Amino acid sequence: MKKSRFSEEQMVRILREADRSSVAEAAKQNAVSEQTIYTWRKRFGKLEASGLL
Repeated sequence: MKKSRFSEEQMVRILREADRSSVAEAAKQNAVSEQTIYTWRKRFGKLEASGLL
């Protein structure tokens, strides 16, 4: 399995950032594609970063 460039905590942080602004803006700031953010959203849903422990 391929190792991810981002930890799960980082993914959730980027998702929360996308919730506050637009997905396109968050994707550009974090150098990921918009599709990646939508995939992470499907995977993590409404988790908070502290919920991953």
